[in-house]
Amino acid sequence: MKNCRIRTWGILLIIMMLLSACARKTSPASATPEETRIHIEPETAPIVIETEEEENESTEEPETYEPWERMEADGMVRSYLTGEKVPAAVGNRRPVAVMMSNDKAALPQYGINRAGVIYEAPVEGDMNRYMAIIENYDDLDRIGSVRSCRTYYTYFAREFDAIYAHYGQSTFARPYLKNVDNINGIEGIGETAYYRSSDRKRPHNAYTSYEGLQSAIAKLGYSQEYDTDYRGHYYFASETHPVDLKGEGVLKAEKVTPGYALNHPWFEYHEEDGFYYRYQYGAAHLGSEGPISVKNILIQCCAAGYYATTDYRNINVHEDQWGGFYITNGKAVSISWKKDGEFGVTHYYGPDGSEIVLNPGKTWVCIVPTSDAGRIVLE
Repeated sequence: MKNCRIRTWGILLIIMMLLSACARKTSPASATPEETRIHIEPETAPIVIETEEEENESTEEPETYEPWERMEADGMVRSYLTGEKVPAAVGNRRPVAVMMSNDKAALPQYGINRAGVIYEAPVEGDMNRYMAIIENYDDLDRIGSVRSCRTYYTYFAREFDAIYAHYGQSTFARPYLKNVDNINGIEGIGETAYYRSSDRKRPHNAYTSYEGLQSAIAKLGYSQEYDTDYRGHYYFASETHPVDLKGEGVLKAEKVTPGYALNHPWFEYHEEDGFYYRYQYGAAHLGSEGPISVKNILIQCCAAGYYATTDYRNINVHEDQWGGFYITNGKAVSISWKKDGEFGVTHYYGPDGSEIVLNPGKTWVCIVPTSDAGRIVLE
C-alpha cells in the first residue's frame, strides 16, 4: 500500500451535486499526514482538502446483514437498532423513543446509555434535546428527564416503528402526533407513565420507567410487535467483517465537533476500544450508567428555520440539500440522504452512490441546520 498526496478541489461539492443537485461550500483546509481538519463554511469558497490518503488494494466487500435479516437462533435476534445479537424478547419488541432534556439542571440523563440510537437536534434557538431509542429498558425505574415533542421527532420515531414518549408538545407539533403511537405526559395517561422526582425542579423532574411505560402502552392499546411491513432501518456489517472506510474522499475523524452552539459537544475516538466518547459543556458527557460512547456517528444537515416569530425550530427532515457525514473507526466519508416518503426511513448514501453500511453498535445522529454547517469540524 503506498501513500499519495491528493489535493482535491470541490470534492464534497461535486459529490453533492451529483447525488442531490445541491451545492455544499466550505472554507479551505489543509492537513499533514498526521491530521486532517475539515471546517465547513456555508456559502463561501469551494472546498479545499489536502490530506494523505491510502489506496485501497482490497476489493473484498464487507459481509452485511440486510435490515430484514434477523438471524434468530438460540433465542437471539439481530437488533434493528444496533445490528447486535439481543434476546428475542427484546429485539422483537417495539422500542420506546424517549424525549430527553439536555439542560444542565437536568443532568445526568437517566437511561440514555441503553439507547441503541440517539437523535440530537435543536428545539428552541440553540437549545438541543435528545430522542433516545431504547429496546432494553426492562430493569430501568428512572428514564429521562422527559421533555416535550417537536414536529421532526415524530418522524424520527416513525422511522424505527417506535412508541414515542414525551411530556407535552409545542403548538406546532400537536397535529403531527396523530401520525405516531405516543405517550403524552400532559394528557390522561400521563400519571400512569410518568412521575415527578424530588431531586430536580420543574420542568426537569419528569421521569418514566419500564413499569410506567408498559402500563401506559397496555392502557392505550398499542401493539408491542413491529408492524408486519417493517423491515428495519440500517444495513449493518457483520462482526467478522467490520466497515473500514477506505479510498478517495475518506477523511480522518478522530475528533468530531458537530457545532452546536449552546452545549458545545464533541466526540473523541478511542482506538483501544473503537468507540467515540461524547463530551459537552467542557467535560465528559455522563449518563446515569457512566460515560456515553457510540460506534457510529451520522451528521445529517437539514434546511431549517423558525415557526412564525418564535424561537421554535422548523427543520426539514424530508429533503436533502447539504448531505452530511458518516463517521466510524476514526474515519469519515461525505454522504447524501433521502427519506423514503413522508413516513419511511431515511437512507444514507456514500460518495459512490451506494447505501452506507454501519458497524454493529450504537449510533448517534446529529441533525445540523444548514445555516450552522460552518461549525462542523472533523480532525
